[in-house]
Amino acid sequence: MFKLLKESSLFIVLLIISGCASKGSHPDDPWEGWNRGVYKFNKAIDSAIAKPVTKGYKAITPDIVEEGVSNVFSNIGDVPTMINNLLQGKIVDSMSDLGRFIVNSTVGIAGIWDPASKIGLEKHDEDFGQTLGKWGVGSGPYLMLPLLGPSTLRDTSGLPVDSYLDPLNQIEHIPTRNQAKLLQLIDKRAQLMKFEDQLEDANDEYLLIRDVYLQNRRYKVLDGDIPFDEECDPEFEEDCDF
Repeated sequence: MFKLLKESSLFIVLLIISGCASKGSHPDDPWEGWNRGVYKFNKAIDSAIAKPVTKGYKAITPDIVEEGVSNVFSNIGDVPTMINNLLQGKIVDSMSDLGRFIVNSTVGIAGIWDPASKIGLEKHDEDFGQTLGKWGVGSGPYLMLPLLGPSTLRDTSGLPVDSYLDPLNQIEHIPTRNQAKLLQLIDKRAQLMKFEDQLEDANDEYLLIRDVYLQNRRYKVLDGDIPFDEECDPEFEEDCDF
């Protein structure tokens, strides 16, 4: 099911490129008309299904259990992060990720607890989109993907690799895999609850999400080392293709 959703998203990208989207005024968001439509669709699905389910999950799940679930998925995420750090040539960070996974999987009992952070093994966050960016692939146009949310053409092209590297997708028993992925989605949605007030205060939710996403992705690709470039437009960043 989840693989199908990601493949469908890639197909939709091809439709967009073929001219199915209206042109936007922001240089990083030329398909704004299409993206806004997808955003409205995603929000409707979220309001009807994802948000009520997540609220129910939080209502019946003790905080300590909820934290443990988040820690387990965070621990699993250290595996693809380790591989992407290795692909980016960041050997020290990759070894640190491996250390985190070993410590939390053993001492932390499958990642329920996070003793690795307490001994100084820093948590990283890397995916294949960032790896492509590291080696000079530009972000391309901004995309709002059905069900999956904000992305870019580069990050979308990295989704099949991210999916392959996800240990959950290696679970052979399909019902177990789907249940684990569903719980992971609910956990991710639960973590976003704390940001909802900021969206409600925004004049334009779509613009806020787009701008925060693009800035965050650029920050991650550059590992926080954002250069000062007088030729870079501070409003549109049209000359900063990261």
